[in-house]
Amino acid sequence: MPQQQNSAVIPGWVGGFAQSNPAFSYPDPNLSSLPMLGNMDNIDLLQRQQAVKWPEFSWETEPGVPTSRCFQMFAPYISRLGYTDTGRVYLIICPQQGACSPSFGCLNIEVSVTGQRGWADETNKTLAADMTVEGKIWFTPSAQENSFVKLFWRLFANNGLAFPADKANAIRVTTHKSKNPSQPIFPVRTGETPLFKSPDFAKHPQAWAIGNVEVEIGPIVKTGNVVVDDFNQLVMDVFNLASGNLLAAGNLLSWNVWFEAPALVDRQEWRDHAEKWRESIDADHGSPCGDGTAARYFDGSPFSPAEALIEQEIDKIIAYLKKHLLSL
Repeated sequence: MPQQQNSAVIPGWVGGFAQSNPAFSYPDPNLSSLPMLGNMDNIDLLQRQQAVKWPEFSWETEPGVPTSRCFQMFAPYISRLGYTDTGRVYLIICPQQGACSPSFGCLNIEVSVTGQRGWADETNKTLAADMTVEGKIWFTPSAQENSFVKLFWRLFANNGLAFPADKANAIRVTTHKSKNPSQPIFPVRTGETPLFKSPDFAKHPQAWAIGNVEVEIGPIVKTGNVVVDDFNQLVMDVFNLASGNLLAAGNLLSWNVWFEAPALVDRQEWRDHAEKWRESIDADHGSPCGDGTAARYFDGSPFSPAEALIEQEIDKIIAYLKKHLLSL
């Protein structure tokens, strides 16, 4: 995990990039003059970082019902902001989490950053960035011992079809700016989200700084094969039953990112860290820096899937088999 340091004693902070264009300024930073950069293309330019020790996610388990909102901290230190001595952001690492269903076992979810731009200012503990991300879902190793997963995996293999058993073959979920499906770029801004109030257990006043992100979930990416596409949708439906609609199309996924103080970048460590998470620390054995928390409602009561979850999952699986078994 990155070593926490006090920014007052870290050498090399220059700043100035946030002030290099008047359009970058708050209250409404406009970063459109900056190109969206590939997220892993500029590790050699990184000089400084802020680690997210507390990535606090939130979503409505019943979309459109505010009282159904859940709060869950994903694994600590999995997210980071990387930038130069002047404050230009060149890399954002986003988190991964798991969810389990009675029928399919455990699934991994990762929010993969596909592009980014922005700035960070250590002097006043602010940031403004834009991102594009894609959700990815795939089965964990333990799920591959599940009887249903074994059945589908064998059927897919016998027919030369890709099965989401690893990140390379993950189900891909599109995202976009809230209420704007045509805009894949969405903002990351300073402060807690203004969309809702967070409970005390989801706040971390000891943090050095805080930012917030909101992204609306879109449909899954089609492969062009109806058997695969319907299976991927089945997995997503089951995942959303188990996770409380975490990645349901049209739902808004929000998170507050609570940063530790800035630290200097070890570029090789960044490469190793990124590769480690790219190859997946799966839901079966957690993260190297500790696990996150269980999903809870505002009052602290735990989220639990619907009582009829297993029955609903089985119904969906049977419907899929009736539709496609002869073609498999």
